Amino acid sequence: MNKIRIAVQKSGRLNQDSLRILKEIGISIDNGKDQLKAAARNFPLEVFYLRNGDIPQYLRDGVVDAAIIGENVLIEKGNDIEFVERLGFSKCKVSIAVPKNATANALKDLDGKRIATSYPNTVNKYLAANNISAQLHTINGSVEIAPNIGLADGICDIVSSGSTLYKNGLKEIEVLFESEAVLAVSPAISEDKKVILEKIQFRLKAVLKGRNSKYVLLNAPNDKLSEIIAILPGMKSPTVLPLAKDGWSSVHSVINKGQFWQIIDALKEKGAEGILVCPIENMVV
Repeated sequence: MNKIRIAVQKSGRLNQDSLRILKEIGISIDNGKDQLKAAARNFPLEVFYLRNGDIPQYLRDGVVDAAIIGENVLIEKGNDIEFVERLGFSKCKVSIAVPKNATANALKDLDGKRIATSYPNTVNKYLAANNISAQLHTINGSVEIAPNIGLADGICDIVSSGSTLYKNGLKEIEVLFESEAVLAVSPAISEDKKVILEKIQFRLKAVLKGRNSKYVLLNAPNDKLSEIIAILPGMKSPTVLPLAKDGWSSVHSVINKGQFWQIIDALKEKGAEGILVCPIENMVV
């Protein structure tokens, strides 16, 4: 039987998050220490553990059929490669930063200056689009040290929490774009493997939808029922069941995690009681 070949980062946080989401969609990986390749026990899939920066070329050449990769790497080294799903983890920004005591406070202040980066293609394209001319120094790793040793006037690198910038006395002055992990696809993927990929996408959508949603059960007075239902978006409409206590109903619905507290506050104001909130593991819609 044909197996789809998926690349993940060899080590680091993206590796851990990638294997975690594969596990959450029901794929069990035989992952031995220091393996470069591992097979799934219960799904037609092989995982290739590769250096992050090498993955775009492996996709382009058809060595792997798909990959879980940072969008920032895809933009830098594989902007000709499409992705089919945003995965919601390993979120970061690609930003330009300068020393805290620098007079530069905007991108235009780096015109004619030196910028150190691991993303030369991305930076060159961004600077050109903004009519800025700067001298780039390409560095692999530890980019943030460049201004401190006099190599550059600013840097362009990924920023997650901002703690690395703070520790190195840097301030962010420009965000090029925001990035997260994506499921990228080889342009050479065969039709039979596309069928397997669609099954993976279906499972991923269910997991991601579950992560971003909460299941809510509450008791509502019947005279306020229509107002409470109007607050709850639901998948189609909330489920309403009569309670043993006269004049009350039980309402069940799904709400977006990002709107959770606003909705709960609004429900309480309308007289909802006994509000129970549950996590959702998967949600198939």
